[in-house]
Amino acid sequence: MAKINGKIISEADGMSLSAYITSAGYVSGRIAVEYNEAILPKEDYDKTILSSADNVEIVEFMGGG
Repeated sequence: MAKINGKIISEADGMSLSAYITSAGYVSGRIAVEYNEAILPKEDYDKTILSSADNVEIVEFMGGG
């Protein structure tokens, strides 16, 4: 069970990171992902498959003024 933003997400196991991002409602152009303590380049989202050993933090950028 992958740990994403501090929560265990069992349904994410076996999913690509990009599929999880879409299913969770994130806009990929407005996020940054830390994958196992390293910033993951956006071009790696499709080929990164989530597993029980993974720790992922997704940070969403917000506009404001």
